[in-house]
Amino acid sequence: MRVSRRNYWRSRRNPRRPHRWADILLSAGILTLLALTVARLDQVATRHLSGSFRINDGDSLTINGERIRLRGIDAPELDQQCSLEGLSYACGQRARQALSQLTNSGSLSCSGWERDRYGRLLARCEAGGRDLGQTMVETGWAISYGDYTLSEAEAKRAGKGLWAGAFEDPRDWRTRNNSPNETPHDWLGRLVNFLRQVSGMT
Repeated sequence: MRVSRRNYWRSRRNPRRPHRWADILLSAGILTLLALTVARLDQVATRHLSGSFRINDGDSLTINGERIRLRGIDAPELDQQCSLEGLSYACGQRARQALSQLTNSGSLSCSGWERDRYGRLLARCEAGGRDLGQTMVETGWAISYGDYTLSEAEAKRAGKGLWAGAFEDPRDWRTRNNSPNETPHDWLGRLVNFLRQVSGMT
């Protein structure tokens, strides 16, 4: 059976027509997303902060009214209790004291671009040339929350800070006490924070 040239090309074109519309819609969607991202790049610009501050707990502080969460670590909550040689002690208060002592070693400066679910700036902070997050993990008064895993292993092996006794992971403590947890500060958390910020959800 012979097929006319017109019918042949018509049969060749028709199946491709839905794909062509799908490509156009996909391209339009990508261009729209790029335009929105560019328009909101100011939301992910790196901020540098220094000046007067106060320590809130073992992993957060406030600088000139800007709430800061130390990126990559998790310290016991202020009300959290841990145990040492069978006795309970206020490890959340002790972690806050440790961070306060570290900030006395020199001028404090922080930088970061991410924000957590509470709107706090996730930042790396230094005082006296020392990375506060890393030092808190090294001394055992905070644990890794997406960073400083080697420092945590060394503190655990040496039995420093929290590792000298028994303690509940702060994330588990928050869950048990009906407190919300934030996304860990790993690559996936960074992607989630970026998408949240450029979409205006923070």
